[in-house]
Amino acid sequence: MALLRRDSLVTRQLLRLVLLHTAWEVGSGQVRYSVPEESKHGTFVGRLAQDLGLEAAELVSRMFRMVSSCRRDYFEVNLQSGVLFVNSRLDREELCGQSPLCAIDLEVIVDKPLRIFHVEVEIQDVNDNAPVFPVHEKFLSIAESRPPDSGFPLEGASDADIGTNSLLTYKLSRSEHFTLNVKTNDANKKSLLLVLTKPLDREETPEHNLLLRATDGGKPELTSTVQLVITVLDVNDNAPVFNQSVYKIRLFENAANGTLVIKLNATDLDEGSNKDVSYICSSFVPPTGGDMFSVDPNTGEVRVKSRLDFEEINVYDIQVEAKDKGNPPLSGHCNIELEVLDVNDNAPELAVTSLSLPVPEDAPPGTVVALISVSDRDSGDNGKVTCSIPPNLPFRLVSTFKNYHSLVLAEAVDRERVSEYKIVVTARDGGAPSLSASSSILVPIADVNDNAPAFPQPVYTVFVKENNPPGAHLLTVSAWDPDLRENALVSYWVVERSVGEQPLSSYISVHSESGHIYALQPLDYEELQVLQFQVSARDAGLPSLCGNVTVQLFVLDANDNAPAVSPAGSVGGSPGPELVPLSAGAGHVVGKIRAVDADSGYNAWLRYEVQDPGAAGPFRVGVYSGEISTRRALEEADGPSQRLVILVKDHGEPSLSATATVSLSLVESPQAVKWESRPRGGSEGPLVDMNVSLMIAICSVSGLFVLVIVVYVGLRCLPGPEVMCGPGKATVVCSSEVGSWSYSQRQSRNLCVGEGTAKNDLMVFSPNFPNSAENGDKEKHQGMTPNLCGTTLSGNSSTLGNRQVWILTQGCVFW
Repeated sequence: MALLRRDSLVTRQLLRLVLLHTAWEVGSGQVRYSVPEESKHGTFVGRLAQDLGLEAAELVSRMFRMVSSCRRDYFEVNLQSGVLFVNSRLDREELCGQSPLCAIDLEVIVDKPLRIFHVEVEIQDVNDNAPVFPVHEKFLSIAESRPPDSGFPLEGASDADIGTNSLLTYKLSRSEHFTLNVKTNDANKKSLLLVLTKPLDREETPEHNLLLRATDGGKPELTSTVQLVITVLDVNDNAPVFNQSVYKIRLFENAANGTLVIKLNATDLDEGSNKDVSYICSSFVPPTGGDMFSVDPNTGEVRVKSRLDFEEINVYDIQVEAKDKGNPPLSGHCNIELEVLDVNDNAPELAVTSLSLPVPEDAPPGTVVALISVSDRDSGDNGKVTCSIPPNLPFRLVSTFKNYHSLVLAEAVDRERVSEYKIVVTARDGGAPSLSASSSILVPIADVNDNAPAFPQPVYTVFVKENNPPGAHLLTVSAWDPDLRENALVSYWVVERSVGEQPLSSYISVHSESGHIYALQPLDYEELQVLQFQVSARDAGLPSLCGNVTVQLFVLDANDNAPAVSPAGSVGGSPGPELVPLSAGAGHVVGKIRAVDADSGYNAWLRYEVQDPGAAGPFRVGVYSGEISTRRALEEADGPSQRLVILVKDHGEPSLSATATVSLSLVESPQAVKWESRPRGGSEGPLVDMNVSLMIAICSVSGLFVLVIVVYVGLRCLPGPEVMCGPGKATVVCSSEVGSWSYSQRQSRNLCVGEGTAKNDLMVFSPNFPNSAENGDKEKHQGMTPNLCGTTLSGNSSTLGNRQVWILTQGCVFW
């Protein structure tokens, strides 16, 4: 019967293990291997790469790596073949103790693309531990008066293996007085009872020596023995008896030292010294329980004497013996089954197992940044861990497998806004009160070339005086790129175009590194008044980005052209000296000097005067009109002829001039005036009439200027890549000793419109000042107004549209 019961128990145990194993495999859903413990180094476990669907040749290039849940690397992978093999000795009892299921979790990580595989390797138990009794000899004292069927509990053996390998069977050596009774409780634990089958006779056999053998269920079987030494005592025929044979106690693991576990009470029906009972702990399962509990021999109080830890041992089986003081003493026994209850005394443990840093700022959402594993040694709700990160971060946590989480990118990041993130990962358990742990991850953001160089202003305006030396520095443009390193390294160049018939590069150049813009040749105001071009700034990123800026270069006029006096005939159109009638009164106009200046503005404003005022006699010349007239009535004393040298000067700094020689003959009837002109410091000679040529030149310049303006407006309306361009108002400042005048988009014209006083030369400006009139010149003026550079001019005022027009006596028109 005992053999049948044992076989039935073994069958039930095997069925439970098979069902548990099947349920575990179905629930895992991952790649799973099994390997027996004590396997040697290099033992084949499985073709990991093939089972995961990976090519063995790609393992190195895809940065194959494996992360174990254990502190030691028990397994390795051959990167050439993809085979998983044992790296170091496996001891299942060391790894998992008495746990029925022992498995090592492995995380396999490959890049390009990033993938995570979960592998479980089950460590199979082998029968490598023999049963062990706590002592080699067990001494028992039994009174001869004990009746048959009396039982004496024995401490069984323990086996560190599990399953069938830990199922123990006991066998007692042959004896006519004793037999062995084995009982199995609800927890599948066996208790041994030595049963007396025949009354003892101390006089016949004072001592019995029995051998108790324990055999496990492994293949091959391992055994262990203990020697039972039974001494037969003389009459003390009543042993102490406990009120119950088994006490079940539950105690929290945070119980303080000295905490009362239970107070035992055993009674003895004898009297005297045979009735006095003392208590001792005869055995502990596990044996370390002797360090955790103590029993008072007099009161039977069992107390905690060392710190309990649910995570190490959660069940203790304590056997207490109550012994009287008879001679021989008798004893009674009871078992205390103590269950240790878990409290939340272990904070979660958090580890970052893999990092992919830095994160490019153009990384898409969902990019894995780090792998995080969490664990908690507590059980139940105390061991359930949740992970979190602070809000308002472009990251989130994704649960991947069991207690593993991935830190992934939740939204796009911008390095120029935030260059790095300090992420605090907090793991919190479900205990009350809950415990937490945190770990900081510094995530730097790598720069990509996503910002084009930008100029601080859309348009640069610069004023350059003509006749500048070649290589003169005109201005410096500077662009800024918020990226880093080569993505922020800016170089400059000019966007090539044609200026008239010449390329732009023949006029200016830009230094590629500094942005300095230089003039390659002297600029001539009379040829080019406005030069507009674009400068492009390009960074060194891949691909490179660029931005443009418009540069408006206004050429300022310099007084580099002397007045040119036009040759003219007499008033009647015949050559020879001018004949002046003696009857001419004061103010009689004899003729007019006509001169033009290729400059503009103040530099083109001409002044006429007699070179030698003492030799002028009765004649004078208009300061601004160039008209030669009599200052008084002529007399015969003035001589038959007069020779006047007229000096024509502009108002530039320094002033340039030319001279014209006029011969006058005093006669009874008027004749034509002969003109002679020569530049100062040169020989005199006739000059061709320049009125028609001057008009054609002015019209050509005006047409070219209008064309440039139209092209400029068209270019400004075209959108440019990576640059903001806005129209700017170009303002030129003309300065003199009197003051400064600013004018916009100035165009000046000098027009010679014919002979005589009825026709005037025209000079056109766009001033930015209100008109005013002054008097004070002794000549005949109908109105006074300041010119562009502050000199008072004379003329008539009229209105054209919303502009004020001044017509000067010498032929200059301002509006």
